[in-house]
Amino acid sequence: MTPEEYRTILSKAVDREVESYTFYRTISDKVKDANLKKLFAELAGDETQHREFLQGLLTKDPKAIKITATKDYHLAEKVAAPKLSADLKPLDGLAIAINKELEAMQMYTQLAKVNADPEQQKLFSELAAMERGHKARLEDIYTNMAFPEAW
Repeated sequence: MTPEEYRTILSKAVDREVESYTFYRTISDKVKDANLKKLFAELAGDETQHREFLQGLLTKDPKAIKITATKDYHLAEKVAAPKLSADLKPLDGLAIAINKELEAMQMYTQLAKVNADPEQQKLFSELAAMERGHKARLEDIYTNMAFPEAW
């Protein structure tokens, strides 16, 4: 993977973080349940932090970005996603959000693996862990909403 390919992936990741922020903020404003409102507002805040981190990486000199060039994970193909809509049924919105968090987790995990800089590896691994946590929270809510009779 070349530094330019890496930058392309980072740029698309920034776009996805902005898209996710907009989705979570819109849902937070629309939802009536206080717990869901708080959750989606927190997720929106996390996406802002992710965007800022990624934008910081984009400002680095390409020569400062240390990447192993052994594999092509086709992350650019995985980064593209359909536009999110706030006009979805709650379960559909949660399903999309869960899928988005899974995709982000997988992307950050792969970026950690191809990055040769230990500090950046750690940061990408931490981002992946945060996305995994978001996914788990959303899955809990989805399960409780979709299967309220289960205990």
